[in-house]
Amino acid sequence: MNWRRYFWPVVGIAAVIFSLLLLWHELRGISLDDVWDGLAAIPTRGWILAALSSVIAYAALAGYDHIALLHIGKRVSWLFVTLCSFTTYALSHNIGGSVFSGAVIRYRAYGTRGLTGQDVGVLVAICWITFVLSTILAFGLVLVFEPQIIDRFSGIAHHGLSEAAGIAMLLVVAAYVFGSWLHLRPLKIASFQLHYPALPIVARQLLIGPIELLAAAAIIFFALPEAHNPGYFVVLGVFLVSFSVAQISHAPGGLGVFEVVFLAGLSDMEPVGVLAALLVFRLFYLIIPLFLGLGIVLFFERSQFSRTES
Repeated sequence: MNWRRYFWPVVGIAAVIFSLLLLWHELRGISLDDVWDGLAAIPTRGWILAALSSVIAYAALAGYDHIALLHIGKRVSWLFVTLCSFTTYALSHNIGGSVFSGAVIRYRAYGTRGLTGQDVGVLVAICWITFVLSTILAFGLVLVFEPQIIDRFSGIAHHGLSEAAGIAMLLVVAAYVFGSWLHLRPLKIASFQLHYPALPIVARQLLIGPIELLAAAAIIFFALPEAHNPGYFVVLGVFLVSFSVAQISHAPGGLGVFEVVFLAGLSDMEPVGVLAALLVFRLFYLIIPLFLGLGIVLFFERSQFSRTES
């Protein structure tokens, strides 16, 4: 048995169990009726804006695949790419290990459109780079303009250190752009080659990528109560920290991990209201897309089976 096949799944499950225990300890005084009241307190306008933010987030995620296909010079129909991207992220966000699970889904889908394994590998790499680059850019801006965001997790003022870290992140993004301008040599790993994106591709990465993060954070912001609401920029910062930790934990859907970190970041707000907003986020960003994605997969596999039979 290859232990490496089971290492990250075990880590993810352990992270879920540990986080759920912390979450239970944090919310043990809150009943289901309290949570329901929190959801009922969200105004209709908040539900509508949260739903629209989710649509924008997934539209931006589709842009990841369009950017990657433009980079490798492959033409695939706009509708197919959009549906493939939506399904990939809808499933991988819930499964965990989004890079690897997303690669499997993309390989199955894009293989039917003539892309090779190496093409899909480059596509996955560009999508991952777009996400990481966007996170660094957004987080860098948050740390520069809201350096006290780290205080919400540490309890100690680190404003100077936060600003320095934010500037360093922005310099990383600038170095990436500069590397594109220099036309650096491709990265070679055995037969695999990853060419540095051209400046027009980089411009698209820096535009489309952050939109997804901004929209995803907006889902929670619009569902939060107005009382003690710290504002969108702070919510964005807490979201970036929570989402990043959830991704690193490899917990399926970031279950428990995301909630624990987010509640810690907004500890000055009523936990019931924050928990209700997080449930809205899971509904619009994870649960509904998961069911829609499964329906797309079933339709795709049925159509492929019909073609094989004919």
